[in-house]
Amino acid sequence: MAITAQMVKELREKTGAGMMDCKKALTETDGDMDKAIDLLREKGIAKAAKKSDRIAAEGITNILTEGNEAVILEVNAETDFVAKNEGFQTLVKELAQHLLANKPANVEDALAQTMENGATVADHINAAIAKIGEKLSLRRFAVVSKTDNDAFGAYLHAGGRISVLTVLEGTTDAAAAKDVSMHIAALNPKYVSHDQVSQEEVEHEREVLTQQALNEGKPEKIVAKMVEGRLGKFFEEVCVLDQAFVKNPDQKVRQFVESKGATIREFIRYEVGEGLEKREENFAEEVMNQIKK
Repeated sequence: MAITAQMVKELREKTGAGMMDCKKALTETDGDMDKAIDLLREKGIAKAAKKSDRIAAEGITNILTEGNEAVILEVNAETDFVAKNEGFQTLVKELAQHLLANKPANVEDALAQTMENGATVADHINAAIAKIGEKLSLRRFAVVSKTDNDAFGAYLHAGGRISVLTVLEGTTDAAAAKDVSMHIAALNPKYVSHDQVSQEEVEHEREVLTQQALNEGKPEKIVAKMVEGRLGKFFEEVCVLDQAFVKNPDQKVRQFVESKGATIREFIRYEVGEGLEKREENFAEEVMNQIKK
C-alpha cells in the first residue's frame, strides 16, 4: 500500500512521533493506522503523545552568547527533578545553539526548522520526551544583537530558575552589564524607563491611587498632589532606572549606569513557569497515584 503524506501527518498527530518513525511504522504495517500506533507504542516512540495533556511548568531558562549575538530561552518540563537531568540540560543547550544559529521568527517557526541531525526541532524534542518520560516544551526565546561598543549582561540565578539578558549601550563593561542583570533578576522591573510605560497604564494607576486616597478620607483638594507623589513610587517599582541599585541602595540604577558612560538599551527577564498553571500534586501524591493505577 502506498504511504501518503496525509497518512504520515495523521499518525504523527495521534502519537507525537517523528515523521520518519511514522512513515516507517506505516510501511511496516502496510498502512494500517491502528497497527502503526501499536507498533510505535511498543517501541516507546509514541510516549510523547501520552504526555500531551500534562502541565509543564518546571524547567530551566538559559542564555547563550556568541560574539555580538545572544539568545535567552525557557524550556519547560513537568517536574523539577527532570529540570536537573543531564539529558534535559543537554537538550536546552542544543536548542539554544540552534536558535542562535538560525534565528527563527517565533516558537512555531523554530519547531518546524531542521537541526544538524536531520530532525526537526519538534521531532528532536519529542525524542527527548520519549527518552526522559515527561512532557517537555520550548516555551519562549529571544535572539538579541549588539555592536562592538556595547556589552551583554548575562545572569542566571538558581541554576536557571531566572535568567536575565541586558544590553548596555556605550560600554564594553560586561561586569557592569551583569550587575544590572543581577539587579533585574532580584527586583523584576517591567520597563527600562518612564517613556516605555503606556499612557493607559499610567492613567489606570492614577485612577486607582486617586480612589485609594479618597477612601482614606483625604481632602479632595490635596488628593491630586498626593497621587502624583505616589505615582513616583509606582515608577520606582516598574522602571529599572528609577530603582535603588541592589549592590548600592544609596545609588539609583540610572546613576550606576551613567557612571559607566552607558545606557540600558533593553533587558529580557525569564522566570521558569511564570504565568503558567502549576501542578498541585506533591511527589508523594504522584507516587501514590502511580501505585493506584
